[in-house]
Amino acid sequence: MKPQEMRDQSIEELVAKLEESKRELFELKNEMKRSKKLEKPHLLREKKKDIAKFNTIIREKQLANR
Repeated sequence: MKPQEMRDQSIEELVAKLEESKRELFELKNEMKRSKKLEKPHLLREKKKDIAKFNTIIREKQLANR
């Protein structure tokens, strides 16, 4: 998801997607620990970047609402 698309969403929607991304990252890490190899290892980095984007945009919106 692109940052501009994220900025168009409400804080509640962003928090929900943030939690979903965290859950997916957790599942990927567990899969890696179980099988020692991921089918798509690039997804780990992608999820971490998504989480950082969500956190950044949520913080921007919180500061804008002050």
